Amino acid sequence: MKIKIDFKKGDGLVPVIIEDKSGTVLMLGYMNKEALQKTIKTGWVYFWSRSRKKLWMKGEESGNRLKVIEICTDCDNDTLLVRANLKGNAVCHTGNYTCFFKNILKEDM
Repeated sequence: MKIKIDFKKGDGLVPVIIEDKSGTVLMLGYMNKEALQKTIKTGWVYFWSRSRKKLWMKGEESGNRLKVIEICTDCDNDTLLVRANLKGNAVCHTGNYTCFFKNILKEDM
């Protein structure tokens, strides 16, 4: 069965949740068709940068790369979940293991 990802809803982009093999959510990024194809072809996670308007491989500057274990889609085929092994120490540009380290329930709003 060939799965067709729906890039139309997000103007050519789909959100991509990245988690490690333990199920910890590491980050959220966006892929266009080219990023998904390159991720599948190479086995390394690529994204489309909305701010820089370019394709980039996670870790190309930091060295903290993501090696794909599997790629799943949601029921509507418009969001991806990538399970990956982190090759490095941190996913977040702040140096944290995950980008999701701020607990808003513990912060003043």
